Amino acid sequence: QVELVESGGGLVQAGGSLRLSCAASGRTFGSYAMGWFRQAPGKEREFIGAITRSHNTYYADSVMGRFTISRDNAKSTVYLQMNSLKPEDTALYYCAAQLGIATMAPDDYNYWGQGTQVTVSS
Repeated sequence: QVELVESGGGLVQAGGSLRLSCAASGRTFGSYAMGWFRQAPGKEREFIGAITRSHNTYYADSVMGRFTISRDNAKSTVYLQMNSLKPEDTALYYCAAQLGIATMAPDDYNYWGQGTQVTVSS
């Protein structure tokens, strides 16, 4: 069992930056591939990016070049650095964990955090 807790969300102006954190507890963090997703009101959950156990990263086209995912296994934490934020980035952001490879499909992830709200004003 893994428990995930996101933090770092908030209100930011367009063009600004935020760094989200996702702290994990439970089984060995380094064994998990970690994903970040977001969900805006009335929309489906959207894949943002993922980081493998070996620290390889993958991103959705919508955030490529603006968002960066990293992980610190010693702190059992994964990060999402978001730069050049746009109003369309406004959503509830979730981290998720799975023992398999890093994938884009939400259903592949076994554990989810409660989400942290990011609001980008124009």
